[in-house]
Amino acid sequence: MGVRINVDSRQDYSYLFQNLSSGGMGNLNFLSDYASIKNGSYGKLMKAYYGPGQSSNTSSGGTGRSSYNILEKLEQEKRNPKVSKDIQEANSNLTSGLGTLKNSIAKLQSEDTYTDTDNGQSAADKVVSAVKSFVTDYNKVVTAAKGSNLVSQTAYVTNMMSATSANADRLAEIGIKVNAKGTLDLNEAKLKEADISKVQEMFSSGDIMSYGSRLASRVQFANTASTSSTNKTDNTSTGSGTDKTQTATGAAGVKADGKALASADLYKKVTDKDGVTGYDISKIFGTVKSFVNNYNSMLKKAESSTNSGVIANLSYIRQKTAQNADPLKQFGISVDGKGRMTVDEGTFKKSDMSQVQKFFKDYGSSVAGNASLVDYYMTTQANAANGYTAAGGYNVQGSSGYTGIV
Repeated sequence: MGVRINVDSRQDYSYLFQNLSSGGMGNLNFLSDYASIKNGSYGKLMKAYYGPGQSSNTSSGGTGRSSYNILEKLEQEKRNPKVSKDIQEANSNLTSGLGTLKNSIAKLQSEDTYTDTDNGQSAADKVVSAVKSFVTDYNKVVTAAKGSNLVSQTAYVTNMMSATSANADRLAEIGIKVNAKGTLDLNEAKLKEADISKVQEMFSSGDIMSYGSRLASRVQFANTASTSSTNKTDNTSTGSGTDKTQTATGAAGVKADGKALASADLYKKVTDKDGVTGYDISKIFGTVKSFVNNYNSMLKKAESSTNSGVIANLSYIRQKTAQNADPLKQFGISVDGKGRMTVDEGTFKKSDMSQVQKFFKDYGSSVAGNASLVDYYMTTQANAANGYTAAGGYNVQGSSGYTGIV
């Protein structure tokens, strides 16, 4: 039976490009979508589907093998693309640019940048110089990413750009404007008038949710991906065998523990052998300890993922935890500079369990939702590729309607 394509002339195909303007996790893939279109896959697919020679390609026996071969060939070209000189140059510039950008961010995170030196160079002059280097290096990476087909790296660059967009107002205060192309424009005069403490605060290495820390982590992951990926479309890597199982278990465990800590069942009062009624503190602590262990395991495994869905949801989880660091500390749960948790049993067991219940009703369920999506993208979507599938369908990773919590 031949390949049959139903074409509705009224169909609006603009949804293919919705990632370029919409918010949310869809933004994480617009550069890879752009690369798919730029390298000709989109045009070839349209010609193969709607070209005048389609009907003549179907054999008299009705097998439609010739049409199938066209799609098969397109898929092979997608997996093993013929890379143009322009794309090769963009890939090279992106890889080298990420290393340079990493250094310029580190410069702005260094305490030395914000102190006067013995040779007479003021801290203000050092900050201006460091910011100028950062803007130049940032723009080179963004420009290179737009012409690159390195999907893993461009996914991280897009996430980096999202962080920049979210901090546009604060950046403007120190003379950095985010323009329509996603690159940065520097007003050096305004930067020189700005309080350098604002710059230091934005790029603080001590705050895992600062603008500088978020950029540094994205660039670090992109650099890691550079050493292990090729010019092929990235199917994402979650490891194999034990590692993959442990990754899924960590995220799934956070989901289960988070939901348990948010439920009323865990806090039902019981009567002990002495007739005293109260919370089963040992049971509650056991669930919290499991949550902390699974949380740390999830971070350890998921941080190395190049899947944009994992990246986005891990970022949301980190942000929620950072925002709740103080109440967590009251219950004996500390969060270190890398975002890892530890729990002090004595402090926790002395806490007011009604307050623990109230806190985890919101925090626990919220983190469970994102952890569920981390698990989903690390497993169900582990082998899903951006762009066109073997059947000719268009797949945008990160735009799934999966809700996560059941």
